[in-house]
Amino acid sequence: MITRIAAAYEFDPDKSADLCQEILIALWKALPAFRGDASLKTFIARIAHNRCVNHVIRSHKSSQLTELRDDLPNSTGGPEELAIAADRRSQLLAAIRALPIAYRGPVSLVLEEFSPDEIAQMTGISTNAVHIRLTRAKALLRQRLKGTA
Repeated sequence: MITRIAAAYEFDPDKSADLCQEILIALWKALPAFRGDASLKTFIARIAHNRCVNHVIRSHKSSQLTELRDDLPNSTGGPEELAIAADRRSQLLAAIRALPIAYRGPVSLVLEEFSPDEIAQMTGISTNAVHIRLTRAKALLRQRLKGTA
């Protein structure tokens, strides 16, 4: 989950791995403060999200362009099914990465099976704002993926 969240924010594989390490260190430091108000998964995802947002802010200040990462783990099946599935994942990932940053986070968290309430808690925005961002993101994704289907 941490790797996927980091990959949604950082496209360079090496920098994404560094971001994962940064998230793991932050988790190690924050774990003693875990009170159990939310699930451990939510706690971890919130820390990962916050570290990723800080990473994007730092990267934006340095204004460096990066390559998009297109490799994703394969699913089971024959070679043709694997190729089709990889192509679909690649298209979806590219479409998610093309979303504005405000939409990218909630979409990534929904794909990790978090509820809008949990996403609101993690990101510090209202549940209504999460629903609005998800609705807008879905419309943009449909528009982008319409021509590739």
